[in-house]
Amino acid sequence: MRNRGHEIEKQLVKQPMAQPRCRAGFSLGEMLAALVIGAMVLAAILGVYARANRAADAVLAKVESPALAAEVLQLLAEDLDRLLGAEEAETSIKIEPGFDNGFARSRLTLRRTYRDAKNQEKVFEEITWLAGYDHEGSVPGLIIYRGHEGMNLEDKLLDAKREGWEDNYPLIPICRGVTFFRIEVPKDKEGEFLDRWTASSLPPGVRVTISFAKPYETVRGTWDVLEQEKTCRTIAIDRRRAIKFTAAKTALPGQADEEDEKDEAADEKAAQPTKQKADEKPTPSTRRK
Repeated sequence: MRNRGHEIEKQLVKQPMAQPRCRAGFSLGEMLAALVIGAMVLAAILGVYARANRAADAVLAKVESPALAAEVLQLLAEDLDRLLGAEEAETSIKIEPGFDNGFARSRLTLRRTYRDAKNQEKVFEEITWLAGYDHEGSVPGLIIYRGHEGMNLEDKLLDAKREGWEDNYPLIPICRGVTFFRIEVPKDKEGEFLDRWTASSLPPGVRVTISFAKPYETVRGTWDVLEQEKTCRTIAIDRRRAIKFTAAKTALPGQADEEDEKDEAADEKAAQPTKQKADEKPTPSTRRK
């Protein structure tokens, strides 16, 4: 047994030591290079996504801005139409221009009053449209507010429950992000407008201009919007006014040629006496002997 143990020991001494195997992996330089390339690819992808997102926002703004402007103008037009709701009420319109943090804005007050049995003036309905600077918005701009006060309730079922908090919040925000809001009254001369109206009589109409486009700074330090970016609507105050209509004569395609020929013949006939007078030579009244 001892001899066999010595033989095993000799065999172990003769066999060479087994070398450790090297495990496959990445070096520190390869890891850093992979991280740099991955960061570059990620930055490029994020840049493309940001540009696509900005382009989508621009297209969406082009689509939504006119629609939102049309909705606001429609609401204001409906309030102007309500001036004719009560014939016994006295109506008045007041327009005041101004600027808020450099943005053009206007204030419109629609007021209807009546006289009670004691001949005292009572406010039947008063609607106010006002634009104010948006101090909490991420983008500089205006917020359009609308206020309603008076005895006439807009909704007979809901306004009774809203009387409490409407007293504390008379102005309700309609929309935000407005960069231009102006209300004007047309003058007698065509193409001229007034940005202020305090007369007791009603104006013939009201022109409202609104925009949600990106503004630019003017020389005076105020903000303005390009004309093609503005949405404008002219609203008539009294749509039941008398308008003179003239019906144009319409003719069928075959009759149009006949009428043209008749007109040309009439023109030639009218021009013949003048032509004959021009061709006639003057004759002396007396002859010399």
